[in-house]
Amino acid sequence: MEKININGTLIWYYYICPREVWLIGHSIEADQESDFLILGKHIHEIFYKRQKKEFLIDNTVKIDILPSKKVIGEIKKSSKYLKSARMQISFYLYYLKQKGFLINGELLIPEERKREKIVLTTEIEEELEKAITEINKILNQEKPPKPVKIPYCKNCAYKEMCWS
Repeated sequence: MEKININGTLIWYYYICPREVWLIGHSIEADQESDFLILGKHIHEIFYKRQKKEFLIDNTVKIDILPSKKVIGEIKKSSKYLKSARMQISFYLYYLKQKGFLINGELLIPEERKREKIVLTTEIEEELEKAITEINKILNQEKPPKPVKIPYCKNCAYKEMCWS
């Protein structure tokens, strides 16, 4: 089995849809005109204008903002997929820990005026390691997993690839 470079986006989608993990991991782009993708991009542009934004580390970790020297921030448009968002920022903390940086995270949902502190624990690290193993299995499949109708499908930028 080939080991593939896992990033935060793959972690995010792992907790939502394995088919999306496969599509993204095989460089199949979503509909870039999707209203929900466009809305997410606008939220990143509109909020936290005075903060330093978008830091890419090793083409693996893309930090949205740095609220302080010891905290990284992840911006989301809603709290609808909290588990995915928490695990995505936890992955960034896990990755940075492996590089020798022990920091915390903050999940930011500006339209809901919510902030949640994220701390990497041993349990979360173990869950991430299992997720990384599973993501590698998904990405090494010859074909994407079959589509499964879930609530997320309604707003998904890949829905044409599953339900057309």
